[in-house]
Amino acid sequence: MTYLEVHHAGAVRLVPLTAATAAIGRAPANDVTIGDKQVSRLHAVVECFPSGWSIRDLGSTNGTTVNGARLRQGRLLRDGDRIEIGPARLLFRAPAEHADTATVSTDPPAPPPPLTRRERDVLRELCAPYARGGCVFPEPPSVRELASSLGLSGSAVKKHLTNLYDKFGLHTNDDRRRARLAAEAVRRGVCAPPGG
Repeated sequence: MTYLEVHHAGAVRLVPLTAATAAIGRAPANDVTIGDKQVSRLHAVVECFPSGWSIRDLGSTNGTTVNGARLRQGRLLRDGDRIEIGPARLLFRAPAEHADTATVSTDPPAPPPPLTRRERDVLRELCAPYARGGCVFPEPPSVRELASSLGLSGSAVKKHLTNLYDKFGLHTNDDRRRARLAAEAVRRGVCAPPGG
């Protein structure tokens, strides 16, 4: 299930990576078209090698960044990497357990799971940076910040977050899990998207 989650102009679309290469740029013939003058006609390419997927900038005028670092040469992509091309933000998704066998559905996202009132409160605070707009991939509040704004203990916030990770199917234990939870809550309509 390897795909790019493309955030641009207030919309989110999923682009399955089904071929060995995917061209990204302003020209309509690209696999991922980003219609903006800050994007070169042929801006970057995502390529599949036996060792994994990589991205290269193709000499674009305004450059490409991955996780905030400007791309100077080809770079191996990992699940969850943030790619910025002009005003567009792309999230590379390649869950290891399904990387070679699954396909990506372009159907609308699944409805959110049943949530308690307090879980909705936690999600609302977690998604607050998204609702304010600006960067599509802002850093979510820390557990301490969530506890302070909600008037809860840190352990109570951690317990709610653990329940939410389970409900949204986020079973990896990495430092980006809160950001992924916020992005998933926005994608599935629990929180308002930027500009929404």
